[in-house]
Amino acid sequence: MTPSKLEQELTQLRKENARLKRIANDARQKLDAALDGTGLCLWQLEVPTGKLVIFNRRWGAMLGFEPKELNAHFDVWHDKLHPDDRAEVVAAFESHLAGESPFYQVMHRMLGKDGSVTWVLDRGRVVEWDEQQKPLKVMGTHIDITKEKEYEQKLAALAHQDPLTGLANRSALHQHFDLLKAQGPLCLAFMDLDDFKKVNDTLGHRSGDDLLRALTRRLQAELPAGVILGRLGGDEFVMLLPMAISNPALQTLAQRLIDTLEPAFELDNGEAQVGISIGIESTQPQDSFDDVMVRADLAMYQVKKAGKRGFLFHQ
Repeated sequence: MTPSKLEQELTQLRKENARLKRIANDARQKLDAALDGTGLCLWQLEVPTGKLVIFNRRWGAMLGFEPKELNAHFDVWHDKLHPDDRAEVVAAFESHLAGESPFYQVMHRMLGKDGSVTWVLDRGRVVEWDEQQKPLKVMGTHIDITKEKEYEQKLAALAHQDPLTGLANRSALHQHFDLLKAQGPLCLAFMDLDDFKKVNDTLGHRSGDDLLRALTRRLQAELPAGVILGRLGGDEFVMLLPMAISNPALQTLAQRLIDTLEPAFELDNGEAQVGISIGIESTQPQDSFDDVMVRADLAMYQVKKAGKRGFLFHQ
């Protein structure tokens, strides 16, 4: 082959190599765009060395790091695992490497650069083995599911939370009741507001809602640790108090709650004043939440008959 002919072929090869590099770069950019658009990270692990190959930049960015700020290595990934999830995640990964599961999959948390928590769904499987059938390479995906988890947590909170005041609702009160009852002495206070209907009638239901929120803040400010305050709806509230009915602190707290509602509430369209009637009952071993509620309600009703704005222990 003549020198000129060889030079022509070399030139052609260089052009072809440049063209293939452009195609590969274009494909890489498209892959990055496609994966980043879904929050998906594609990764490959070389098991013997721990080297990680990240096929798009999503992983570091997801945790708040700049490109190339993190070293792509198994140990770095391990360190970024949330401490409470680390043992479970590593156990699942090692189980797959040992051939005990067909693939690796776990939902867990990771810690970002600023300490924030990111929820991820991690999946992977071994794609290459050595002659002794020991894993050489693992490929997988890593997807950010933080928004989905936050939405899930909000739904769970709404299922156990009064939407107006943020207090425990009836369902949550049932759960707290069962838990506290198993732990020791427990009293239940059923509370009904006095003259609340007058606020709705004169100032409107929106002001009534504002009053309930402001009233909740006042009550919560008086409660000691461990006491659960909930709202059944309307102007009915419940307190779960982990103490014996003979405890003097119970009477002191009841009076303090009555006193804290004495000052009028300044609302956007006027002033409102309400009181509270409280019936208190202790829980017996055989009692359900509804059993104690009925007896506390009877005591509260006696307070209403006697002139409101007071408390009574059920006899």
